[in-house]
Amino acid sequence: MDTSITISHSEEGSKGRYEARVEDREGSGELTYSRMSPTKIIADHTGVDDSLRGTGVGKALVERLIADARSEGFTIVPLCPFIRAQFERHPEWSVLMAK
Repeated sequence: MDTSITISHSEEGSKGRYEARVEDREGSGELTYSRMSPTKIIADHTGVDDSLRGTGVGKALVERLIADARSEGFTIVPLCPFIRAQFERHPEWSVLMAK
């Protein structure tokens, strides 16, 4: 599926959220987290609209989280099973996993 995925990020207090929008469809996907400290977050949930499962939306959300972790210098506790599975598929990300 050739789709255009746009990802936005918001953070309020200790809670953060990445929202994926495929073309103009609101609520296409989300990844949520809680900030433990300035350098550590707990990624606790990834959800993608049923009609978009298997299209790369969830992976795009995790890749954005990884890019932000690299650029902003934080590590990730992958509590969400999907995010944990992505870490297992990408051993090069292991330096970003919180110890």
